[in-house]
Parts: sequence; C-alpha cells; structure tokens
Amino acid sequence: MLTLLFDGVAYGMLLFVLSLGLAVTMGLMNFINLAHGAFAMAGGYVFVVLSQRAGLPFLVSLPAAFVVTALAGAALERTLYRPMYGKPHLDQVLFSIGLTFMAVAAVDYVMGSSQVNVQTPGWLQGRIEIGQGDTMLGMGRYRLFIVVVCVALALGLQAVLSRTRFGSRLRAAVDDPRVAAGLGIPVNRVFLLTFAFGSGLAGLGGALGVDVLGLDPQFPFKFMVYFLIVCAVGGTSSLTGPLVAALVLGIADVFGKYYVPKLGGFIVYALMIAILLWRPQGLFTREGGK
Repeated sequence: MLTLLFDGVAYGMLLFVLSLGLAVTMGLMNFINLAHGAFAMAGGYVFVVLSQRAGLPFLVSLPAAFVVTALAGAALERTLYRPMYGKPHLDQVLFSIGLTFMAVAAVDYVMGSSQVNVQTPGWLQGRIEIGQGDTMLGMGRYRLFIVVVCVALALGLQAVLSRTRFGSRLRAAVDDPRVAAGLGIPVNRVFLLTFAFGSGLAGLGGALGVDVLGLDPQFPFKFMVYFLIVCAVGGTSSLTGPLVAALVLGIADVFGKYYVPKLGGFIVYALMIAILLWRPQGLFTREGGK
C-alpha cells in the first residue's frame, strides 16, 4: 500500500512538472498552448541524444534538455506565438494543434517511430526498502530522485513568482499589459522569458519521464489530455492547484491500474468529472477568477 502510494506521488510530481509550463501559459499569460506536449517530447529526445548517443553524463543531459527546449520556446515565441496572443482562444487552439502535428511528423521522420529506451546511471537504479510486511515502503531510487527534483522546482518557482521583482512584473503584465508598459515594464520581454521558462520545464519533465512514461513520436497525443486535466482540475491561478491535482491524478491512476486494471483510465476520468461537477472553476481558483 505504501509503495503504491509513493509510486503515485512520484508519478503525480512528474505530471506536475510536465503540466506546469501549460499552467503558466494558460493562467499567467492567458494563452492556450496545446503544443506544450511537443516541447516535452523535444526535451525527452534531446536528453536521449545527449546521454545515450553523445555520452554526456546524466546530470549534464538533464539541464541541457531544459536549456535547449527553453531556447526553442523563446525562438518560437518571437516568431510564431507572439502574433497569436490577441487572437481568440479557438485560433490559439487550432494553431497549437497544428504545431503539434508538425512536430510529431518531424520527429517521426528524423528519430523513427519506435519507442526509445534509456539506461539510468547506477546510483539511480534499485530500490530503498523501509519496514517489513504489509507496512513496507519500497521506493525506487529514480522515482525518489524525481520527487526531490520536482519539489525543489515547485518551491523555487513559487519563490520566484511571489517574492521577486520579475514575479510582480509578470502579474502586472498579465493584469493589464498597456498599463504595465506605460509604467516602464518590458511586457514583451517578460512574456518571452515566461514562455521560454515554461517550455524549458516541459522539456525537463519530458527528459525526467523517459524512463517512467516512455518516449516515442506520439508522446504529445498520449499525455496532452493528462496535462489538460491537471490544469482544469487544479486551476491555473496558482501553483498549488496544479500540484494537488497532479498528485490526486497520479495516485488515482496508480491505484486504479493496480486494483482494477481492466478499467484502465476510467477511474481518472470519473474522478475528474466528479471534481469538476463539485468545483467547475477548479480546486484552487477563486470564484470569479480567470
């Protein structure tokens, strides 16, 4: 039981990091980017190429995946995304879905359609067992590493958004871009950095998830629904909502597939429907909030 709970928490934390960039762009920038899963896929492939083919160390390939996808996100924000900020949400959805199909086709052509496997370093292999019998807690070293990294990211991002000058500038730019620009805030630069950081988080999550979720060109389509569920259930007005929603989703998915495997994802979707019927605006979105 405790082992399943830990695996669910680790899975939920991974979903949180993967969904965090989407929550940032939707909640803070009011932009619906359904190509978010493509950035996660790109980060996964960057990690695989650097660690498995170029032979770079694991702890070098992970931040490199973040940097490369963040730079790609910055370039796309300047060239393709920025003109879409003022467009209706339907236009944003169609635009980002089109980008996703293009990214999937390009990756399938360059990297092939088969699933990619990675070899984790020796210090992340194996399990740590605490206790005995029914109360034994078995923690995979790699999943424990994921939990530690994701918690550090969540705390760091919360501190940036709530206690730094950049965080206050971002909130001002979102509330009223014209007034913020009149006050001397470089709105375009703030949005550029925010979008790049969200893309980098997606890439880092994709790199961390290669060993757990697998990686192939269909990755964006397989997991985009999960990212949207996290944002819809948790809300996007704070980091607490997506975190709690991702943990609930991860634990429910792991327990459901273990105890009632024939139902597959039914339990996750049923839980999502129940929560949204109870709180249609999301768990941690204020009434009347965006």
